Amino acid sequence: MTEPKITPELIAAHGLKPDEYARILTIIGREPSFTELGIFSAMWNEHCSYKSSKKWLRTLPTTGPQVICGPGENAGVVDIGDGQAVVFKMESHNHPSYIEPHQGAATGVGGILRDVFTMGARPIAAMDSLSFGVPAHPKTAHLVKGVVEGVGGYGNAFGVPNLGGEVRFHAAYNGNCLVNAFAAGLADTDKIFYSAASGVGMPVVYLGAKTGRDGVGGATMASAEFDDTIEEKRPTVQVGDPFTEKCLMEACMELMATGAVISIQDMGAAGLTCSAVEMGDKGDLGIRLDLDRVPVREVGMTAYEMMLSESQERMLMVLNPALEAVAKAVFVKWDLDFAIVGETIAEDRFLVLHGNQVKADLPLKALSGTAPEYDRPWVETPPAAPLGAVPEIGAIEALRALISSPNYAHKAWVWEQYDTQVGGDTVRRPGQGAGVVRVHGTQKALAFTSDVTPRYVKANPYEGGKQAVAEAYRNLSAVGALPLATTDNLNFGNPEKPEIMGQMVGAIKGIGEACRALDFPIVSGNVSLYNETDGTGILPTPTIGAVGLLASLDELIAGQPAEGDIALLIGDSFGHLGQSALLVEAFGLEAGDAPMVDLVAERRHGEFLRAQRQHVKGATDLADGGLALAAFEMAEAAGLGVTLVAEDIATLFGEDQARYLLVCDGAGAAALEAAALLTDVPLARVGHFGGNAIRFGAATASLAELSMLYRGAFAAAVA
Repeated sequence: MTEPKITPELIAAHGLKPDEYARILTIIGREPSFTELGIFSAMWNEHCSYKSSKKWLRTLPTTGPQVICGPGENAGVVDIGDGQAVVFKMESHNHPSYIEPHQGAATGVGGILRDVFTMGARPIAAMDSLSFGVPAHPKTAHLVKGVVEGVGGYGNAFGVPNLGGEVRFHAAYNGNCLVNAFAAGLADTDKIFYSAASGVGMPVVYLGAKTGRDGVGGATMASAEFDDTIEEKRPTVQVGDPFTEKCLMEACMELMATGAVISIQDMGAAGLTCSAVEMGDKGDLGIRLDLDRVPVREVGMTAYEMMLSESQERMLMVLNPALEAVAKAVFVKWDLDFAIVGETIAEDRFLVLHGNQVKADLPLKALSGTAPEYDRPWVETPPAAPLGAVPEIGAIEALRALISSPNYAHKAWVWEQYDTQVGGDTVRRPGQGAGVVRVHGTQKALAFTSDVTPRYVKANPYEGGKQAVAEAYRNLSAVGALPLATTDNLNFGNPEKPEIMGQMVGAIKGIGEACRALDFPIVSGNVSLYNETDGTGILPTPTIGAVGLLASLDELIAGQPAEGDIALLIGDSFGHLGQSALLVEAFGLEAGDAPMVDLVAERRHGEFLRAQRQHVKGATDLADGGLALAAFEMAEAAGLGVTLVAEDIATLFGEDQARYLLVCDGAGAAALEAAALLTDVPLARVGHFGGNAIRFGAATASLAELSMLYRGAFAAAVA
């Protein structure tokens, strides 16, 4: 088969700029082959190389006494005591999910699960953070249904509980939805597996499913804006098989126990190319691959297609040759492919053979460790204009505006399609704040959350970045968990636009400051750029996934209010309405600045709540919708009414930070008040629970009527 001629048009189609192609010519001293061009394209795109974000990612705090492994591996690893570790990461599958929502979302889940069990950890929890266009947009309902089916279909069949996440709607996502998938697993601290190859002449082994043409060029597609050629990109979307993935995990776990694994890497973005190059680069070794030995499911596949395929459920391993027969027997038993497809070599070389011909012969380090890195121009986001007068609205009318919006309506329609109980260790299901799962066979538990408020980040990237971290910290503290560490999924538009690059820089600066102040390091993550269609970008959406530890289930704060219980508020209320949910949902306004985040107060208030948990029946953090929405959600979940003494809109719906709403009985409230006086923590009684009505000052409405609205609005919006 004759390979295409390398032309400027072909180079551009591979996402390479003219100066990048000139750099390739300098590195290899000749024109690349078609396969080599594809390999450079795969390794030098944003999705794999982080070339626009590396400079700023290095500023993030990634270490701490609890951190076993930070960014750079398949997932982060954090110590949870007793010789155990939690392994977790969040990653995007945005572009594929917009093109083909079911498979895009499904393979996003599959990919993040492989990142976790590649490290030797058995997955115990998943989450997803989803952003869609407005419900009235003609594609939105199709995307929502497809994505939720894909997330549920893959996770349910694989057998991992989905414990939470987010769903939001905004016009900025009309042409580019976001699907951010999170997974966490458990491993023994002395049995973590890494991807760095070691030893010269070691066998490189292909594991799992066969290679097909699905997903060819997927990583390059994910590193470009959308335009009117979007339908032509459908073949770049991967196709997932959760049952094969389940077998792959069990086979890998069994294989790891044999001692045969020297290093292991999942085949995700850029497939065989990226996995082989990363293993070699991290181990300072070269790799030789013989593609004639790669198991394929389609006839006539070229070297280009095999190297760039993103077929799912595949791994690459460097094997202890003495245990080849033992390792192969494991994969034969699980009816999965096991093929020695190459070896490690001493020189800095990536050599690819196919049909007895050299298809690629490149310096390996140039593909990964020395890939391009840019210090792109950026401009700071200008300060938001001050918030003007807020239109008048009644307190109950304002609440109705929030709970009738799909952004703040009850999300059972989503998570009831997910298996939240599989494994038998789920302690706290979605819909109640942070999800909690027991560490099997112990009294320990882990809490998980994912948070960001994109409109805050757009108005003020620095404060919005801080707020995403602070809200994750609060969500974990609200269930009594000690916040351990975070993973970030940074979703932005085109970084070649200085204003977009400025959003990312500001957000990363805010995220870094918050993580340092809260001892909440970032141990893994993902950057997704070029989330634009026809030049219109998404809202900046730096999602923060976070994990917290409960040393004992006795520390869990998870109770519901009962008749006569007291509502107490931790934190100061200044009535900040800039960029608030109230303005958006009641008046269609995105105006004013984001709320300021006092990180000293965040830490002090979270530590106070965790220290005084014995006096608290239930707790929730205050975020979107402020006190009014938090109190309604807490009361409605218990089937009770609530009375708040406040009746002014700013106090009820302001979105000041570092605040929690607590439920206590009389004795607990008194004890908390005494403790607050000693620690200088702002604490006030703001109302009580009971009855069958929602009362804000003199304004009142039936709980039953509001509950029906709240529980029906989401399904109605996406019907």
